[in-house]
Amino acid sequence: MKGFVAKYGTAVAGLAVLVFLLVFARNFASAGNMINVLKQASFLTVLALGFTMALITSELDLSFANLASLAAVVTGGLIHGGMDWTLACAAGLAVGLAGGFANGLLVTALKVPSLIATLGSASIAGGLAFMITGGVAFVGRWDPTFLAISRGRFLGVPILIFVMGFLVALAWFVTKKTKLGVHMLATGEAREAAHRAGIATGRMKLVGLTLSGFAAGITAILLVANLSSASPQMAGDFLLHAIAAVLLGMTMFEPGRPNIAGTFVGALIITVLANGLVLLGAPYYLQDIMLGLIVIGSVSVSASVLKKAAFSV
Repeated sequence: MKGFVAKYGTAVAGLAVLVFLLVFARNFASAGNMINVLKQASFLTVLALGFTMALITSELDLSFANLASLAAVVTGGLIHGGMDWTLACAAGLAVGLAGGFANGLLVTALKVPSLIATLGSASIAGGLAFMITGGVAFVGRWDPTFLAISRGRFLGVPILIFVMGFLVALAWFVTKKTKLGVHMLATGEAREAAHRAGIATGRMKLVGLTLSGFAAGITAILLVANLSSASPQMAGDFLLHAIAAVLLGMTMFEPGRPNIAGTFVGALIITVLANGLVLLGAPYYLQDIMLGLIVIGSVSVSASVLKKAAFSV
């Protein structure tokens, strides 16, 4: 029983919250609201997956939200300026990749602790986003094909949900079924031992942080297509939520370790909780209070992992 609670207790608690909301929150159980919850969870999940990939290698990435905002304004600005949307999306993905790769170089080549490196790059990304936009969002009429990336449906189901499911499955497969994933996990668990075993631990950390940046680029494109606008702070609110989802995920399935399944369930729990509180008529600030409690409670389970991730070089 103790082992079951350790592995699945948080997931069971999340299920209990879901049942409570199904019973007491008006319209929560409607098909439209359920679809809306999954769509909102998709943005959070993709960003959280990137953070998870970095944390698996024992590195923190605190720049992903600002990096996503920068990639969004680059994508939106290019489309707004008349560039073909496919090329604009490629540019947005390139911004995310470049930002993640730069973070990786700072950590692995210059030996800057990831906590400091990514805080600095977050500030740079935020400043660049405001420089590009002048603080004004890009809005206008967008190509319907581009908007379909986030607004379209396939077999009656929003494409966003398929994208989320595909990326979760891909991330799980990479971490559990590939040589790359095994090496990343080994690097995060015991870097010295992994290095002696012939694993290029520095390269694995570089890959983890680069993937986090790539996830930020993907999220940026999805957000721009969904909102038909691009602003310099459009992904800012996802920072704490994505970190909380990963930390919450570390309390289930593989307690104390970042894992893809836990991250996905954690993102769903946070999204369901936020949606349910709104439908229950709870004050807006209660969401922040609950989020803070989730972070504190989750960190108490995995403090040693986070300390190593923040200050390891």
